[in-house]
Amino acid sequence: MSEWQQAWPSEVGVRTARELFRTAYDAEPDGVWASPGRVNLIGEHTDYNGGLCLPIALPHRTYVAVSARSDGRVRMTTDIGDEVWEGEVAELAPGKVSGWVAYCGGPAWALREAGFEVPGFDLAVASCVPLGAGLSSSAAVECAVGLALAQLAGQRLDTDDDSRARLATLCVLAENEVAGAPTGGMDQAASLRTTAGHALLLDCRDGSVEQVRFDLASAGLELLVIDTRASHSLADGQYGARRAACESAARTLGVVTLREVSDLDAALAQLDDEEVRRRVRHVVTEIARVTEFVTVAEAGDWTAAGELMNASHESLRDDYEVSCLELDVVVTAARAAGALGARMTGGGFGGSAIALVRGEDAASIAHAVREASGSRGLPVPDVHQATPSEPGGCLVEP
Repeated sequence: MSEWQQAWPSEVGVRTARELFRTAYDAEPDGVWASPGRVNLIGEHTDYNGGLCLPIALPHRTYVAVSARSDGRVRMTTDIGDEVWEGEVAELAPGKVSGWVAYCGGPAWALREAGFEVPGFDLAVASCVPLGAGLSSSAAVECAVGLALAQLAGQRLDTDDDSRARLATLCVLAENEVAGAPTGGMDQAASLRTTAGHALLLDCRDGSVEQVRFDLASAGLELLVIDTRASHSLADGQYGARRAACESAARTLGVVTLREVSDLDAALAQLDDEEVRRRVRHVVTEIARVTEFVTVAEAGDWTAAGELMNASHESLRDDYEVSCLELDVVVTAARAAGALGARMTGGGFGGSAIALVRGEDAASIAHAVREASGSRGLPVPDVHQATPSEPGGCLVEP
């Protein structure tokens, strides 16, 4: 169907990144690496609370063409503008760069801090992960660049889950310290530690993962990702405010993270601020919903899975207050058109929603959400079909 927004095939992504590199630097790259965006099935704003989440890697990827340099210099460019940033490796550090340069260059700083001898480099970034859509375009570029620079520094970090987990941690550090976005670890784990055909049950308390089979096709179902085109940013203060409220509540309750709250009613009774109580209620109930979602998904009870998605959205909208009109409109429209369940996904304040739908209803539901948004004078959403895809890796060896 022509309405679907398609991910690039790998060969297209590789070719696009290499052509961008040639145009910018009049040379061939040493290699090409890629890493995917992600969509979270359930478990929102739980990662920085030591909780559980259940993302999948998208077929939409960021591709980076990279060559090492021997002079410590760095040149970087992307496919969203003609600008080429030039500087020294040492300039890629907290407080010294911002914007897209911080996201592209941050992994160099994190790897150097971890003892990697990161050389100077030329870098070209091409991506089909929608920007500002809550699908982790930032983590996709960080992880792709991290894979590339680690390999050029002489140590691959994609050989097993332990090495991938190490790189995910370093990419989180880069986003927190260099880009200034106080994110948790879900996005980078999803980009690096997933398996095709599976969702990733990530325990953010200890970093352990479990691959959960997620085969909707065999049940005649599809997962739609609905990009509302209401852009969001995790560095604008709202995300950080929610995280700070949770950390403050944990201190009041005498626990390390909200994951340790076992009696929700008793915990809420100890908190004086109604807004903080709502934040805590969302996190604790959302963690429980992840566990239940895995159980019903493994049993093939997709009706129950849809109901959990609906409950998650209501909690995010009412208790965590991270939804917005654009998200609420498409979620309501998807449900009214026959979706088994629909919810916002990602950090919120814009971005994307997901809908669990019967295959035969996918096109009509996509049409319905577009019509609903357009009738309200909102941007007409882009709709993607999502399948659990491969994690990041090297596509063209140096």
